[in-house]
Amino acid sequence: MAPASRTRAFGAVRRPNPRGGTPVNALRPIPAAALAVAVALLLSSCAANERAAREAATDSDLSGNLVGTGSSAQDAAQQAWIAAFQTAHPDVTIDYDPNGSGAGRETFIEGAADYGASDRAYTLDELADGAFAACVPDSDIVELPLYIAPIAVIFNLDGIDSLDLSPDVLAEIFAGTITRWDDPAIAATNPDVALPAIAITPVHRSDDSGTTETFTEYLGAVAPDAWTWQADGVWPIKGGEAAQGNSGVVDSVGRGSGAIGYADASRAGGLGTVRLGVGDEFVAFSPEAAAAVADHSPFEPGRSDVDLAIAVDRSTTESGVYPLVLVSYLIACADYLDAEDGALVREYLAYVASPEGQEAGAAAAGSAPISDSLRERVEAAIAVIG
Repeated sequence: MAPASRTRAFGAVRRPNPRGGTPVNALRPIPAAALAVAVALLLSSCAANERAAREAATDSDLSGNLVGTGSSAQDAAQQAWIAAFQTAHPDVTIDYDPNGSGAGRETFIEGAADYGASDRAYTLDELADGAFAACVPDSDIVELPLYIAPIAVIFNLDGIDSLDLSPDVLAEIFAGTITRWDDPAIAATNPDVALPAIAITPVHRSDDSGTTETFTEYLGAVAPDAWTWQADGVWPIKGGEAAQGNSGVVDSVGRGSGAIGYADASRAGGLGTVRLGVGDEFVAFSPEAAAAVADHSPFEPGRSDVDLAIAVDRSTTESGVYPLVLVSYLIACADYLDAEDGALVREYLAYVASPEGQEAGAAAAGSAPISDSLRERVEAAIAVIG
């Protein structure tokens, strides 16, 4: 807008001195119609400048459509990332289907999605056997740990918001060995809680899920005597109640008094949550406690430089660390058959990995932003996508 010294001219004019000589500084009003026109022109000019500034801020050469699929745990973060990216690049459309990690990995292999999202990385056998339809033959697969979040153990008991459970007790509950909430083993670590004399209903995922694989891996690592099944994305034992996706588990637990389940912590809502036994203390979930275990765990051996699968240390006894953490991956080809798709995927993943993208995911889903040191490795891997 014009400076104040210029706007003054629209509101007043000098008039001549009736006796001649130098004009006096007296002011006379401009007619209302003329003033209205002048103000309208000024405001129109300002609006045009502001519109041009907005257009410049979103000026982008990117265009095209992307399809992503997979992790339901990532859904809230994905929606935040997609909204921000599409705002910055109005000619880009991204559709994300949170159909579960197992389906996401399969869909990406089949080439029906441009990028995948999974709560676990592909195994080395899967990478060796997979013919990834969207990728150039023998292309490396890029796996990026860009969504790190605690998994909450949630329960529904009237009037109880929190419980302390040791690893063995938690494993026995889901194994079906401990079947009532007033069991002495539960009471031992919750002496001040009036536990109800009702049955426990464990709820697990019905779909092939990275969240389930994370949870079963955790139980096997911290309570091997009570939990004797291998880590698996498919629930390994019969019994209990099954529900589709994180939202399905949360809904089932919320509807059933005495129910207990596991889900991405961002979905816990008003349900009760478990503090896990870690070493000599009980630790509640938080983004900070989740990030701590991820940063102190090594990368899995035998993978390419762009496959950043993390071997999470589930059995840590470090103070303040929450080991039931989901490290969820965004997956892409290093070399796409369609180079334009590759370029668009590269730009989207670069935004997701940026500090701004990670903060947007954290605000939407309660995830833990990745550290600067991890971001360096991630950015180097993203740079090869094309």
